[in-house]
Amino acid sequence: MIKYLDLKRINDLHDAEIRQAVGRVLNSGWYLKGEATQQFESHYASFIGSRYCVGCGNGLDALTMIFRAYMELGVMKEGDEVIVPANTYIASILAITANRLKPVLVEPDINTLQIDDALIERAITERTRAVMIVHLYGRCAYTERIGEICRRHGLKLIEDNAQAHGCVTSHGSRRTGSLGDAAGHSFYPGKNLGALGDAGAVTTDDKELARVVAMLGNYGASGKYVFDCKGRNSRMDEIQAAVLDVKLRYLEVENDRRREVAAIYYNKVSNPLIHIPASDRDSVWHIFPVFCERRDELQRYLLENGVETQIHYPIPPHKQHCYREWAHQSYPITEQIHAQELSLPCNQALQDEDINLIIGFLNRFS
Repeated sequence: MIKYLDLKRINDLHDAEIRQAVGRVLNSGWYLKGEATQQFESHYASFIGSRYCVGCGNGLDALTMIFRAYMELGVMKEGDEVIVPANTYIASILAITANRLKPVLVEPDINTLQIDDALIERAITERTRAVMIVHLYGRCAYTERIGEICRRHGLKLIEDNAQAHGCVTSHGSRRTGSLGDAAGHSFYPGKNLGALGDAGAVTTDDKELARVVAMLGNYGASGKYVFDCKGRNSRMDEIQAAVLDVKLRYLEVENDRRREVAAIYYNKVSNPLIHIPASDRDSVWHIFPVFCERRDELQRYLLENGVETQIHYPIPPHKQHCYREWAHQSYPITEQIHAQELSLPCNQALQDEDINLIIGFLNRFS
């Protein structure tokens, strides 16, 4: 069986260094809000190209606290609108509705799979306060047009960078996570930069926003037993920070290997029943998506031949029961993507023989 993602093989690449880092934390006797977290926050901020990085419990908390912080700062209030891609993972939208803000769904571009920047401006109303872009699949969603729209309308630009650690803009000068006013990051174990459990972070150049996010993640405390707002418990623990700091050193090399795997797929998959989206040389390929009208049949065929795949994601947000009030809405491009998408194995632990075996099966599917 070729696993979709073999986390043990991936973490075994750095086994000795991870064990040493965890050992240092255990021996320190300090397990929360200590030196390991501070060190990772500093290193990750420098890597991303932002002034501040605030660690937290997970990626959903990171996004949720960004919006909550803007509300605490008076930039947003309940009922305000946030433009967000219709084809995103549910967490992007949960972060908005958790703050009693209103998501405004915008279709993606079928060629890039990212929010269609030609549709954003027509979705803006007098209640719009922000645009959230989601660097889905590891591709950069930012465009100069999106930046210009946000500047002209005075909107905050929020990045969901859960899937794109290390991705850069098309001209290669800035990384995702540093392109807008604030960004949320997830370090779920399966991410390109994955912890050994849940962890997340917020990056920003805004000192005041970083201060409020840090306060919100520590019960709303501005000092010991002094609570300035109604916060939550959302902290990155020292063990996760230490593990992430080890893996951050290898992220660019491992992203390069993902690009090599993607290039092999592009060069060798030649089945007219399987559509591969336009190539993106800057993508970090957190997910390698292909599209097939007989997607479920293709997935079963691959599994029967020892190849595990995933679907990202089978049900679009507006068709989920938790947002059943949107069920009557129609987003045909989003619905097409969710009905046809299949994710192939694509990661740094794959060997060339694994990839060629997968491609052989893909090309023989009929």
